[in-house]
Amino acid sequence: MSESTVTIKGQTTLPRAVRQVLDLGPGDRLRYVILDDGQVRLMRAQPVAALAGILRHEGRRPVSLDEMEAAIAGGAQGE
Repeated sequence: MSESTVTIKGQTTLPRAVRQVLDLGPGDRLRYVILDDGQVRLMRAQPVAALAGILRHEGRRPVSLDEMEAAIAGGAQGE
């Protein structure tokens, strides 16, 4: 388990093991998620541009907006 100390300015140094697990380098951004039980989850923030293409599947044709609307309507009707 890793620990660090918070300075009077509210700053801390992330332990090397944490930086390695999150693959952090200078200039990377962090996201803090506060959970209902009072714990905090620390994650590496991903820029929106990094999401480009994550839903693409090789060999599958793109779905049109009309096809999406039909699928949504069918799901709402329980089909």
